[in-house]
Amino acid sequence: MGERLFIAHMLMLKVEYSLWFSLLSCSCSQGDFVTHTAWLNRSSILYAGEDKWSVDPRVSLVTLNQDEFTIKIEDVDLTDEGQYICAVQTSSRPRTTSVHIIVQVPPKIMNLSKDLVVNEGSNVTLMCLANGKPEPAIGWRMLSPSDDSLSSDSEVLEIPFISRYRAGVYECTAANEIAVDTQTVELTVNYPPSVSDGRDVGVTLGQRGVLQCEAGAVPEADFEWYRDDRRIFSDFDGIEIEDAGAFSKLTFFNVSEADYGNYTCVAINKMGRANTMFCYIISLLVETASVLEMTSSDLEQTAFENNDLLEGPGAVQDGNSGTSTVFTPTCLLLIILLQLLLKF
Repeated sequence: MGERLFIAHMLMLKVEYSLWFSLLSCSCSQGDFVTHTAWLNRSSILYAGEDKWSVDPRVSLVTLNQDEFTIKIEDVDLTDEGQYICAVQTSSRPRTTSVHIIVQVPPKIMNLSKDLVVNEGSNVTLMCLANGKPEPAIGWRMLSPSDDSLSSDSEVLEIPFISRYRAGVYECTAANEIAVDTQTVELTVNYPPSVSDGRDVGVTLGQRGVLQCEAGAVPEADFEWYRDDRRIFSDFDGIEIEDAGAFSKLTFFNVSEADYGNYTCVAINKMGRANTMFCYIISLLVETASVLEMTSSDLEQTAFENNDLLEGPGAVQDGNSGTSTVFTPTCLLLIILLQLLLKF
């Protein structure tokens, strides 16, 4: 009678998520009669024929007959990796064959930098550590806003002297031939206020007038308003101050002649402060001819009479440089023209 041939097969399937099972099958071709069978792992018997020797509930018998001897291992993990032996006793002689289970594990990020809040100019280090088999490749990139120039092909991303433009969401990716795992870190950069330039504003007497100040800052800035060198508050002399995020609005509900002058918006957070100046001018309905009839001596005399405006509390700090300045030439000319018009 011909000799029977025994072949061991190992089949590994992914069922869902990270759950795997393994089928270990020992099959034979035509030949001698099989009298005894066994599956062993590291010299420990898992099954001897129909008798289960293993205490592991994940191990079960699938098929046992003259042609096939198959067992199943549920939820395979790293401890199941290694050599498995199928031993068969026939009427003529014993035979053994083996298979080796290699357990592949999807990557999983285990250690990731927490969300960070840093000050502008700081050095930042982001760390990402992951497990998996085969060992996963790890990389960093700036996800939002997207910036391909800021990336890393290692566990560490270094950002020296960080600026406000590097604030955003950073993504760590761990990948092997089985799967990909991603997690994100949000990076917030604190910086001092920066205010938009003020401008001269004209409004008609008795009408509603608005001054609006905008400041970029992290954390958000608090706003203060000043008339010359005196701070003003909401509900003060018919004035309303309303702050909303990066904006502050100063509203006059019934503009009078007394409202003209310098107004300064100051934005403040824990990183610093900045200010900008507005020149508030009253618009009057006058004939153009009366303006053209003014002589140079009229302008010089009026300028002399208003010299105290140049040296008085109207001088304020520049919005961003911090240097002291007086009314802008445009603002001064408009005030002089205003006072001349009021004489008529």
